[in-house]
Amino acid sequence: MPDALSRSALRWRALRYTITYIVPCGAWATFTDRNPTPWMVPLFAFGLIPLLDLILRGRHTNLSEAEERVVLEDPTFDVLLYLFVPIQYVLLFLFLHRMQEGGLQSLDLAGHIATMGILCGVYGINVAHELGHRSKRWERDLARALLLSSLYMHFIIEHNRGHHRRVATPEDPASARYGETVYGFWFRSILYSWLSAWNIEAERLRKIGKRPYGMKNEMLHTLAWQFGLLVLIGAVFGIPALLAFLAAALLGILLLETVNYIEHYGLRRVRNNEGTYGRVQHVHSWNSDHLLGRMLLFELTRHSDHHWKASKKYQVLRSQEEGPQLPTGYPGMMLLSLVPPLFFLAVHPPLQQLADSERDLILAR
Repeated sequence: MPDALSRSALRWRALRYTITYIVPCGAWATFTDRNPTPWMVPLFAFGLIPLLDLILRGRHTNLSEAEERVVLEDPTFDVLLYLFVPIQYVLLFLFLHRMQEGGLQSLDLAGHIATMGILCGVYGINVAHELGHRSKRWERDLARALLLSSLYMHFIIEHNRGHHRRVATPEDPASARYGETVYGFWFRSILYSWLSAWNIEAERLRKIGKRPYGMKNEMLHTLAWQFGLLVLIGAVFGIPALLAFLAAALLGILLLETVNYIEHYGLRRVRNNEGTYGRVQHVHSWNSDHLLGRMLLFELTRHSDHHWKASKKYQVLRSQEEGPQLPTGYPGMMLLSLVPPLFFLAVHPPLQQLADSERDLILAR
């Protein structure tokens, strides 16, 4: 068991994740015209964080089993997630109100939309991703509420029941192929993940003897909720605000899909003699132990361990050194993916080396 000093230090461990609250604080300042520039949040998330991740080395340390038990008992880690539900909707209201007021120059308008888009992608979807894997129904409902704010409610259906089952196979639209650019991946993943969610729901209902496309279909529920939100926004804040929100939600979706792109790029499981795929291994996800990216994204970057056990809470996800390691944090790799030749230059050599040495991995050509 950890000694008294170690237990005391672990009690404060959750505070490291409060760095991510810089983003909503910056968004509040932007939407209330208190920032010197509306680009403060994008510059922080995709300027300062990637720069510091390049300077600071990744840390491969893990908690002991006894330490894990201590942090799992600390409710602060969960509260940090729950708070994003009211925060997200308050900031969405402030964004829409600012869009309703108008009077912004084109560049300032773009900064506001980019800021809201980051909120949609990092919190509306990423925090929802963490809560969506929880066993308690009310926590999964919080995930759905966050996904509603990003117009991506089908994510919890396809991700939990599709992606985690088919990851690193040709059947998974959210696993990027070797040589595929992020731009082609966006189209393929967004479209086919949405279609996959419909198929997953239809199959679920067939198994319990219900009409596959009847009123019990959760995809119909997601459409109703999202359509209702759009109507409400248009009625209360006007069409310009509605269009700005649609642009921000689209940006949030593209941010999420860019993360999907780098998480499994080029990695594929091997079929066994029976023609089925073996269990997902740590080599089937890209990881990054760069601390700032980890804290900003609630340890999403320790992705191998997440796929090893999806219900594992973020504060106890472990570094898996046998899995492929990215040269920098997720925010920096997201930027690099926008320039495909540079991205390929960074990941193809270690990817080829890994494929040559691992019997459970082939290149996803």
